[in-house]
Amino acid sequence: MKQLILQTANLSIGYRSRRQWRYVAKQLNLSLYSGELVALVGPNGIGKSTLLRTLAGMQRPLAGHVELLGDAIHILPPEERARRLSVVLTDRLDMGLMTGYDLVALGRYPYTGWAGRLMPEDEAVVNWAIRAVEAEHLAPRYLHELSDGERQKLMIARALAQEPALVILDEPTAYLDLPRRVEILRLLSTLAHTSNRTFLLSTHDLDLALKVADRLWLMGEKGAFYTGAPEDLVLNGVFDAVFSTTGVRFDMHTGAFDFSSEGGIEIAIIGDSPIALWTGRALKRRGFRPVHLKQVSAPITYIELLPDGWRLHANGETHLFQSIEDLLQGLEAICA
Repeated sequence: MKQLILQTANLSIGYRSRRQWRYVAKQLNLSLYSGELVALVGPNGIGKSTLLRTLAGMQRPLAGHVELLGDAIHILPPEERARRLSVVLTDRLDMGLMTGYDLVALGRYPYTGWAGRLMPEDEAVVNWAIRAVEAEHLAPRYLHELSDGERQKLMIARALAQEPALVILDEPTAYLDLPRRVEILRLLSTLAHTSNRTFLLSTHDLDLALKVADRLWLMGEKGAFYTGAPEDLVLNGVFDAVFSTTGVRFDMHTGAFDFSSEGGIEIAIIGDSPIALWTGRALKRRGFRPVHLKQVSAPITYIELLPDGWRLHANGETHLFQSIEDLLQGLEAICA
């Protein structure tokens, strides 16, 4: 049975000044359980970082409270809070001549006291954390020699070295290229399920969040907040309603955002293969409106996929093409 790690009761978040309080979201009743990866998503400037800071005890709530393993987080002594919770921020830090091992060892500070001296049991935890993120080869290297993705792996290892129940990450893939973003989110998902820890991360990588998160926390405009399995939020239309904008929509069939081509000429694609997918993407890019059919039932313009090319049927004529580039040029000439 999963353990309740964090919960909020009627939590309101935002900022207070002498004259007024500015609310970002109100009356949030949220929960996190052991062994799950939860992705916090929402438009830019919606308040994701404010929520994470409040949950981590770095910012006071405007109302309500946050409990971490049954205790109010804001009354926990700093060392006890650090044993239960670790935070990985987006900021790039200047580590000087520190090695990867040194960075991960910093995660033992809640246990080592003022001297920071590692005992054998501390070293064992540090080595476990390094292995858990598959960074053994990075441990002896200096941080200034490492890529952003390699540093981020070590920052996650440092968080694990605290042996927390909950790890909060604010945009952990912000500076990474696509392959490294996939690698980091896959790693976090694996760690959640194998170590029985809870990972809460904010991200703008919506496509990846839909693929790896066990649950989504979705922040919308005017304080709207939705929680649930990624698939449920897609199927009930909430995901599309929050993120879609003029000319861009969420395609439920592909699980990705795409250009809207509602005003374009409709062109059918006959066939079901990766070639059909990429042909449709090319057509959308040029302003056409592709539809995928198994067979043609009306006299419309359509493209037939062949083993060695594309056959275009338009205006009662057929045209053969050997590449998508040639196909697009032919379509534009015919539809001009």
